[in-house]
Amino acid sequence: MLLEKFILPFIVAFILSLLFTYLIKKVAIKLNIVDRPYLRRKIHKNNIPLLGGVGLFLGFFVTLFYYSFFTDQMFGGYMLPKHIIGIIVAGFLLIIGGVLDDKFNLSPLKQIIWPVFACLVIIASGIGIDFISNPLGEAFQLDQFKFKIFEHNGLPYYIILMADLFTFVWLLGMTYTTKFLDGLDGLVSGISVIASISLFFLSLQSNIMQPETALVCIILGGASLGFLFWNFHPAKIFLGEGGSTFIGFMLGTLAIISGGKIATALLILGIPILDVLWVISRRILNKKSPFKSADRKHLHFRLLDLGLSQRKAVLFLYLISLSFGVLALLLQGKEKVLALGILVLLMIALGLLLVFGYKFKNKKQSDI
Repeated sequence: MLLEKFILPFIVAFILSLLFTYLIKKVAIKLNIVDRPYLRRKIHKNNIPLLGGVGLFLGFFVTLFYYSFFTDQMFGGYMLPKHIIGIIVAGFLLIIGGVLDDKFNLSPLKQIIWPVFACLVIIASGIGIDFISNPLGEAFQLDQFKFKIFEHNGLPYYIILMADLFTFVWLLGMTYTTKFLDGLDGLVSGISVIASISLFFLSLQSNIMQPETALVCIILGGASLGFLFWNFHPAKIFLGEGGSTFIGFMLGTLAIISGGKIATALLILGIPILDVLWVISRRILNKKSPFKSADRKHLHFRLLDLGLSQRKAVLFLYLISLSFGVLALLLQGKEKVLALGILVLLMIALGLLLVFGYKFKNKKQSDI
């Protein structure tokens, strides 16, 4: 069966991530790179090692490198060696920047340098979006302005102005979505498992059929699950800056290479994306930096304020992501647009429920 060839890569990535994360935890403790609960938004009580994203990335990288260059499973279809090299180099950049931030607490300006370069590496490797499907009519073409810059080994390299700009904004947005979402034990790594597996099945649908892309998805899913073993509440290690940015960046990249399924990624990560847009908009309106340190205004913190435990809040958000992930696989065209509309309404209703619920809870406590 087709699915059987993906089971072993998933298991290998899971085991390697599990082992690498254990070793990285020891290194983080020895180097004193830990998250200390001194800020108001911190909800853990003890020092927790950072750098967990390094373990996840190493599990992903080693498995991806082996199946790309030592087996015949990766190349021959859509995926090219330059795509894999671009993914690996971009991942390394994010992890290096993340390690530096975990150790030295970089300013927002210095933090963003690494995701920016990672996005540029992906674009330079030839991964991008040439058009956006329009279920109501003709697709929106993004490749009208195309300029060849050089040719290497028979492969031309272009600057595609609108496509490259859209790809850059999309990847940077996805990177910061999971960065801001990383506030509860196991939340980002668990959603990464759900999103990766959803994109895996999407890549194997008959109208797409990209087994090479599916292989990258299932490797990321296995590596994320291996890390989740250590990260689920109570967490033994945190993703850190590198891990939280790498996951969103990879999911954004995989959404592009699995047939440019932006709507699918928006459905799977819809609630976190809308949450981030809301928080950033509120910060801008209040004349604050949108890239400042996270606060307790995010949806996951609101769930805690309402009285849910960390586990229940995380499982609730898992359920939403899984539900819309399944819908993304079952729906087509206009149906996905309708699902996105429902998602926006759900986010508004959930936001109002949490705000009024929190106010009611506080009023009730003040009356006692």
